[in-house]
Amino acid sequence: MSAKFGFLRTALRIAAAAGLVAAAVPATAGTVALTFDDLPVFGRMTSAADGAVVTEALLAGLKRQHYVATGFVNERQLAAPDRAQRVRLLARWVDAGMDLGNHSYSHLSLNAVPVEAYIADVAHGAQETSTLLAGRGKRERWYRYPYLETGLTLATRQRFEGWLGTHGYRVAPVTMENSDWRFAAPYDDAIARGDPIEARRIQQAYLDFTARIVPWYQKAGQALLGREPAFVFLLHASRLNAASIDKLAAILRAQHLRVVPLDTAMRDPAYAIPDTYVGPNGDGWLDRWALTLHKSLPYASVPIVPHAILTYDARLEGATDPRAKATS
Repeated sequence: MSAKFGFLRTALRIAAAAGLVAAAVPATAGTVALTFDDLPVFGRMTSAADGAVVTEALLAGLKRQHYVATGFVNERQLAAPDRAQRVRLLARWVDAGMDLGNHSYSHLSLNAVPVEAYIADVAHGAQETSTLLAGRGKRERWYRYPYLETGLTLATRQRFEGWLGTHGYRVAPVTMENSDWRFAAPYDDAIARGDPIEARRIQQAYLDFTARIVPWYQKAGQALLGREPAFVFLLHASRLNAASIDKLAAILRAQHLRVVPLDTAMRDPAYAIPDTYVGPNGDGWLDRWALTLHKSLPYASVPIVPHAILTYDARLEGATDPRAKATS
């Protein structure tokens, strides 16, 4: 890198950390990276054959839209008699031109277990995925925190993220989400019960909510940074998203958001803003940056998931608290 471009990058990082990024809008403006958690499949998967239906539909939709996405794997899902077939579901992602990242083996929270146990679980969660990628000349580079929970103390977080760095990982943040997991379980339930009318009703509620929450994140980015960052969108590898990818694409186009690979989105200097949060909440990175920059987000206007969906999802999860943790 020349001294000139090194100076420019440093200047942009300083501007981002100060929240003064409106005057230096990067080339990634108006973009969003799509990431899908809980591969091979989020939700009901009775067999690899069952999971293949979701996988093929989701990948076909991404291909139709000419999207490159990153999927985050929970290798715990591979522990079944049809393990080889489940691993092949991951291979389909890579062969379709997608990338794969680590989402831990057991979907643990760093807030709930000792850091050394957490590190061991994450290392365990890289076995099949790393082998699969290596066979295609690639390596695992991204880590996504389950529940977005990054530890209760700074020492814990620094220990874990130090381990990530020495093993070639970078944290994949989240700057946009649409609570898709709230809708996914009710949708799965309606499909399992053979109720297509209810499934379509749930899907439409999901799309309506997404059409409201996406522009809210754009507004929040403007309030925080003076411009929209390149967003990283958290989704799940679910039947609901497999059935909805074309309509989700239409929502993104309506908001003038172009889908780019995760690597491209992460070039935005906003991602150099320090994230110093530790604590019990699994907050997204706009919230974390707001704390760092001592700014507020427009929470008064944030859309809320419909009460009927929250109730339906809570009942399926056996929870009484509609804000109970999801497998995110």
